[in-house]
Amino acid sequence: MSLTGLFGGTFNPVHLGHLKVAEEVIRRFPLDRILFIPSYIPPHKSPGEVVPVRHRLKMLAIACQAHPSFEVSEVEARRPGPSYSIVTLRRLKRARPEDRFFFIVGSDAFLEIETWKDYERLLTECSFIVVSRPGFGIKLVEKVIARINLTALPIPGRRTAIKSENLKPGSLFLLEVRTPDISSTEVRRRIKAGLPVTGLVPPGVEQYMAKHKLYS
Repeated sequence: MSLTGLFGGTFNPVHLGHLKVAEEVIRRFPLDRILFIPSYIPPHKSPGEVVPVRHRLKMLAIACQAHPSFEVSEVEARRPGPSYSIVTLRRLKRARPEDRFFFIVGSDAFLEIETWKDYERLLTECSFIVVSRPGFGIKLVEKVIARINLTALPIPGRRTAIKSENLKPGSLFLLEVRTPDISSTEVRRRIKAGLPVTGLVPPGVEQYMAKHKLYS
């Protein structure tokens, strides 16, 4: 049995904040891998706002090269149309029946969990690791958790990792971490304005965007 983290998103483009979240999760949880899953067309965004998925897949592959536990999944990229987490989870369960899955989401995204397709079933069919994001503290998430009648499991101190026997199916964990205050929106804005994005994205991703004139 493998413990697999699912890190979905638009990744338009992937930036160092995304990688920091994944690094903190893999350090604190005994996951065997983290799958980065770019959505084909995010349900809440206009297709015109997002570069073609082939570019986002390539940028993720470049960003994950230095991380042996990070992989890129095309499970949503191969399925035209809106990408829904519940559909993705069930497809992965069929493909990897021996795996246990953990959705990794930022606290800002989790605040909208009640708008997700079949969110109640999603919360029972896998575990969630909710990671704090700048400006969206765990306290806000706790209000949502109380409203939908969930129980969040405590996370040990920063220097302590979660033991695998404590990772029960259907669990929800709140992870408070310090991540860079970077957004894909800001990266795109800077590129469009002709400003540098060095230090916001991996160097290889920066080179790829310049080569293909993405977001400019």
